[in-house]
Formats: sequence, structure tokens, C-alpha cells
Amino acid sequence: MGDEHVLAIDLGTGGPKAALVDSAGHITAHEFEATPIELLGEGGAEQDPDAWWAAITAAVQRVVGAGHVAVDDIVAVSITSQWSGTVAVDVAGKHLHPAVIWMDSRGAPYIEEVIKGRLNVAGYDARRLQHWISRTGGIPSHSGKDPVAHILWLRNERPDVYRSAHAFLEPCDYLNARVTGRQVASYDSIVAHWLTDNRDLSHVRYDPQLLAWCGLTEAQLPELVPSASTIGTVLPSVAEAWGISTATKVVTATGDVHSAVVGSGALGDHEGHLYMGTSSWLSCHLPAKKTDLLNNQAALPSAVPGRYFLANEHEVGAGALLWLRDQAQMVRDVEEANELAAASVPGSHGVIFTPWLNGERTPVDDHTIRGGWNNVSLTTNRPDLVRSVFEGVAYNSRWLLDTVERFVKQPMDGLNFIGGGARSDLWCQVHADVCDRTIRRVAEPQHANARGAAFVAWLALGRQTLDELNRAVTIEREFTPDPTARAAYAPLYKEFLKLYKAHKPIHARLNG
Repeated sequence: MGDEHVLAIDLGTGGPKAALVDSAGHITAHEFEATPIELLGEGGAEQDPDAWWAAITAAVQRVVGAGHVAVDDIVAVSITSQWSGTVAVDVAGKHLHPAVIWMDSRGAPYIEEVIKGRLNVAGYDARRLQHWISRTGGIPSHSGKDPVAHILWLRNERPDVYRSAHAFLEPCDYLNARVTGRQVASYDSIVAHWLTDNRDLSHVRYDPQLLAWCGLTEAQLPELVPSASTIGTVLPSVAEAWGISTATKVVTATGDVHSAVVGSGALGDHEGHLYMGTSSWLSCHLPAKKTDLLNNQAALPSAVPGRYFLANEHEVGAGALLWLRDQAQMVRDVEEANELAAASVPGSHGVIFTPWLNGERTPVDDHTIRGGWNNVSLTTNRPDLVRSVFEGVAYNSRWLLDTVERFVKQPMDGLNFIGGGARSDLWCQVHADVCDRTIRRVAEPQHANARGAAFVAWLALGRQTLDELNRAVTIEREFTPDPTARAAYAPLYKEFLKLYKAHKPIHARLNG
């Protein structure tokens, strides 16, 4: 394959990264461009798709224009992005409204009308629940943060946009449409709509009954194509703007969860990875379709054809540090946060931070719960407060780990750690101590999504096998549990769980 590379585009909530990735998963070069987010009242969260596109173009122009790789050696474009968002587009693919992103909960009352019934199980109509889970593996969340809830919100609150829309696309599929002119979704990118029959991974289709319950038609949604397949080539206008060839292949786009699974180096069944970006999750591949309704997680179609992966999410991961910097204004940057946290002790002198700053999805589906510091006294100092944020996110990871291990019915033999948060040695060690598991930091952990997107392209092009790609991922360093710190964290973790139970009814009254 010589010097062939994939141009991988990773659109995170904070902005896109453009990376050139070789067949061994090495990041030859990368560029990042920030994009803003607009947090609106009553649970609204939107971004401007044109701002995405401008930022992507700027990042691509820099990384391609630097000449790290010959243009003819860029053989494919593979896009991954924040998942579970909605972009309403016209027939030409132009967006008609700001993107309603994964944080947006304004659709909650409208999806509630669809999923509730006279005889309810966990807040769901019993008959509809059975059909939904048997077909999709899951069911729309009560939180209103799934694309189907976004669509229903548009129908009720932005009827002009809804009527004019030719299709409603995930952010990654919207970007692919701008690159190729084709409005399609893959078997894996579409799944958070909870409208597809996923029982046969070789033949995923929209389910007529689910569409009918939501008052939608198949014509309002993108054409479905197999995961890890080629959907076209780059449009001439895009090729000219980006400085690449019109012959460059474009493969199916993926959500960030899917690309992280593929780029984590833990591709075997039950091989776990922990992702720490703005949000976080703990996932693995699974041999069969399975659902855990009570804890809001399920086995869903993977970006790897014919495989299922475990989908769950924490609304806030490393986003807690961004909040600490931008809203609490307690640190200048992440480096200072690490320095201050190191000046405290394991357990932060009893201070516990709960990181539910935007509600929670797993292990509890609760959009009203909120976070904050607990057990603060006059002797609490800034290092204690900062360290407790690192630890609170780790307690949340442990809560999810316990839930995942019950679901898969076996312990995780360590976790591959990826995402920007994994760059912190302190956070890696805190997670090892709190979770009582070996934490294996993947090399270049902040590029795991871009690497995974590139791997999807190599699979789609038939250039690499899954085993070859898994072996290409390098473990940079291992962090093993420290017995003393582990003992300090164990009782605090128990109190962390009790804090959720104690705060739940209070926050439901405050934020319901």
C-alpha cells in the first residue's frame, strides 16, 4: 500500500479535526479548528452546520496543503462525528435549521407522547416497548435527546422547517452528503433514530410500525447502505476547495462512539475501552444483540460489518474540566487543572464532585439530575475542588463499569483508555485506582476517533483485515491500581452512589 493515506475528519462537539492516517493507524499529520456551541433555554443545544463546514475546510486545507502526503496518495475520505444529532436538509442537501445536537432535550414531551401508554414498564407502553426492543435493540430515551425526538420537536415547534425538509440526517451523514452529494446513512450511523430493524445485520431496514408510531415515513429519512462501504467520490467543488483529487473515494460515515470502538485497539468480544472526551462511555463488542432497558444500554450495529457493540453514554466526561475552566473559571487550562489536582490527596479530603452537569443517560436515564460539589467545608481548598472533579468523573466511570460487567456477565480484564482525557497521567491513575482495573492508555489517545474512521475506510476498500487493524494499535503505558489510593476511594464511591439517590427527587422538582 506504500504511502497511501486516509483523510479522516473527526467532528467533535468542540470542533473538527482533520488527520492523515496511514494503513498502520499512524497519524502522519493533523489539524484542529474550534467551533462554537449555542446552549439555549429549556434544554436547547444547537450548532451551525456552515460553521462546521468552514472549520473542516480550514483544517483540511492546512493538513493537505502542508505536503506531508502526496495528493494522489490520499485514497479515501472517512468522516466521524458527534452522534445522535439532527440536521434537516432540503433535496440539495442544504441545511434548513441549525443542527440540533446530542445534548438537546427539547423533544422530551413529544417523544413521551409516543412511548408512554396505559400499561407502562419503566415509563414505556408495554406493547410498544417489546416491539421496539425486538427490532432495534433499544427505544427512544425519555430525555428527548435522540434524533427521533429532535424530529418531533421540529415538527411541533418549527413546522415550516419540518414541512420543507427532504430528509433528517445525522451530523456525520450530513457532512458526507456535502462531500458526495448523496444523502445516505449506514446501518450503524442510523441506529440512534430507533427506527430500524437490526435483527439481521446484513439487511438492516426501516421498520414500518416504528415509523407509523412516530408519524414518519421512510421518504423523510436517508437511504440505508451497509456499514464500511464506499458511497461515492468527492464532488469537484469540494476536491478543489480541499486540494484533493476528485477520484478520492468516500466511505460510510460513523458516529463517534462507533469510530472509537474501532480505533481503540479492543476489537474482540468483551474487550473493553473507556473513552473520555466531552462526553464519555465504556464499551466493547458483543457476540449478539442484547438490551439492558433499566440501565439504558444495548448492543447495536457496529461500524464493523456483522458485529454488535455495546452503546451507553455519560453526558459529561472531560467536559467537566471544560466547565471548570470556562464556567467556574477555576483553572486557566487543563495543564493547571492537573497541577492543582496533584497538590491534593486521593479522596480530595472527602469532597465529592458529581459530574451530572447535563443530566445523565447511563446507568440512569435522567435528564433532570445535576452535578456539583458535596461535603465542602471552610478548610476545603482549590486543589481539593479541582481534584474532586477528576475523581467524580472516575466514580461515574466506575458506576458504568459495574453496570457493564453485570450486563456482559464477566469482569473486564483492564480497559483501553482513549480520548483527550486519557492524556492526563493523573486521570489515568485515578481511574485505575477507582475502578480497580488496569488502565491501558492507547498511543495518541486523542486521535482514536480519527484512527477508527480511517480503519473503517481500510475495511471498506478491502485493504486491511480486522485482525491487522487491531494489531496496529499500540498501548503507550499501563496504569495499575495503587492499594492505598484504592482503599481511600472505596468508601467515597459508595457515598457517590448514595448522592444520586438523595439528589434525584430534589433535582426532579427543580428541573422537571
